[in-house]
Amino acid sequence: MEKEIKIDAPFITLGQLLKEEGIIPTGGAAKWFLKEHEVKVNGELDDRRGKKLYPGDHIDVVGIEQVVIATN
Repeated sequence: MEKEIKIDAPFITLGQLLKEEGIIPTGGAAKWFLKEHEVKVNGELDDRRGKKLYPGDHIDVVGIEQVVIATN
């Protein structure tokens, strides 16, 4: 089941999302985390911490959490 994440800005980066969801402790941990774990954005693997996520995007942190981006 997907969790809905609401954002006020036009987009959020993948690194920011991981930090805000408590998956990583700091933004600096994103680079390491993305090398060690599979993350799919709209069904495609992506390891860029700066990847911009927009409302409607589906993110699957494989084995940890699935989220969908929504507007606030």
